[in-house]
Amino acid sequence: MLRELSVQNLALIEDVHVDLENGYIAWTGETGAGKSLLLTAMGLVLGGKASADLVRAGKPEARASAVFEIADPSLRADLEAILGGGEILEDNALILTRRVSAQGRGGASVNGLPVTIATLQKLGERLVDIHGQDEGRALMDPDSQRALLDDYGALGDRVATYRTAREAHDALRRKRQELIDATEARRRERALLEFERDELAAALPKPGEHEELTREAHRLSSADQLRTAAAEGYSLLYEADRSAQGLLKRVARSLEPMARAIPELAEASTTLERLADEAKEVAFSLRDLGESWGDDPSRLEDVETRLALYRRLSARFRCSPDELADRWAATEAKLASLEKDEADLKALDAPLASAWASMKLAASALTAGRRKVAKDFGRAIQTRLKALGLEGARLSVDVETRDPGDDPTAPPPSEGGSDRVEMLFSANPGQEPRPLRKVASGGELSRVTLAAKAVLATVDRVPTLVFDEIDTGVGGRLGSALGKTLAELGRHHQVICVTHLPQMASYARRQWVIRKQVERGRSRTTIAPLDDDQRVAELAAMLRGDSAAEGTRNEAIAMLAEAHGGR
Repeated sequence: MLRELSVQNLALIEDVHVDLENGYIAWTGETGAGKSLLLTAMGLVLGGKASADLVRAGKPEARASAVFEIADPSLRADLEAILGGGEILEDNALILTRRVSAQGRGGASVNGLPVTIATLQKLGERLVDIHGQDEGRALMDPDSQRALLDDYGALGDRVATYRTAREAHDALRRKRQELIDATEARRRERALLEFERDELAAALPKPGEHEELTREAHRLSSADQLRTAAAEGYSLLYEADRSAQGLLKRVARSLEPMARAIPELAEASTTLERLADEAKEVAFSLRDLGESWGDDPSRLEDVETRLALYRRLSARFRCSPDELADRWAATEAKLASLEKDEADLKALDAPLASAWASMKLAASALTAGRRKVAKDFGRAIQTRLKALGLEGARLSVDVETRDPGDDPTAPPPSEGGSDRVEMLFSANPGQEPRPLRKVASGGELSRVTLAAKAVLATVDRVPTLVFDEIDTGVGGRLGSALGKTLAELGRHHQVICVTHLPQMASYARRQWVIRKQVERGRSRTTIAPLDDDQRVAELAAMLRGDSAAEGTRNEAIAMLAEAHGGR
């Protein structure tokens, strides 16, 4: 529950601190006193929208803090899960703080640790449920009516099971559709890849072949020059009168007589002999090569044709000739991948059908649960309406189920299931019930909403309920009924109600008054709890204004006595 609310420098609020209690409590005060600002501050700490316009003139920032007492272990676990796990709460206290600077910047923290606004919003959804003057309009949405029915029937597990099954089916359906949508693109890509594959397969490019062919072409086209060079080399090294081999032999022999006496010369002589033999071998190799390098115009033509093919394919695929073999392999791999996509599409049929069946089964179980509790839910709300001034009203809850069919490729039903839940309402006897959203007035919507909240009080897990002027357009007699209903809600929740009706305020366990004061030319809002005498005076003022007479005070006393059983 909300234990404390502190607000500084928020518009008319300079510095306000409110200590709150459990049960039903009322905030009262004149129009324009600043009641809405306190709710704005509460909205800020729950992750509401902030604006620099909220900062009090001349102040650097506005600040709002709320202290919640968390006694419920399951609620504590939920909150700690939102905050990332671990025991973050100390002494069962959760402190939410929000700051807004005059420049529009701001920040948020939980128990002194910085958090995002999104985290505040998630925490707020578990801590406080705020119902404004227009809250009844939400009840006009069949989705909202369905959610209320699910809450009443404790169908959360069935809803979760259905949504899990729906998500699994929808993921498969979307994957299948993506493959289908890409069919034409795959067809075009396949045709191009097959053309490229066939072109490369016909060429049979091999790694290193281009370089080898280039060398062979050079040899074939230069055969005459190579033969001449080889013959000349053979002659100079061996056959000529003063060949290199002969000269090396001659020098080696001239050194032999002196080699016995001078070891260094012996080594030189041996080296020259070896070089002479090697020169002879090289000469014979050149001779043999020169004789083997004959003209082969046919082979040269074939090589040039093959090189031209390499050049054409290289330009065609924008890669080097040596990369053509890799390009061929990559093309084959892409074609294999496209074939796999086709296989994947066919392979989805069975799991898609299975997921569809599971989703339909979960939707059917959810429908059965809703139908089982719908009549009781409608009857319970109708019973509450009698106490809220709608004695002749009739309300029922209709569950209309739409068969999702047997086509597993069809889009699944909505996240809420296959059912459309509709509250049928008749305000007066003799009138045929029709959809609530079409026939109920604003006041009737407010009362139906309050009646539904009262029915749901025992299953609603949000500990604090805030009602902002739900008494708009309501008279004193009905105000008592509303106050009594809020008091009953206060048995299960902390209920904070901003009201102008003394009849509603009289049923509150405690009452605070909000006033606007002018000091030194500046307005500021204050809030203060009322003791018994002050409360009587405030209720009397709400009944008759500042001119309330003693009789009005007695009326206020009687009102409190009636609301609290004579206490």
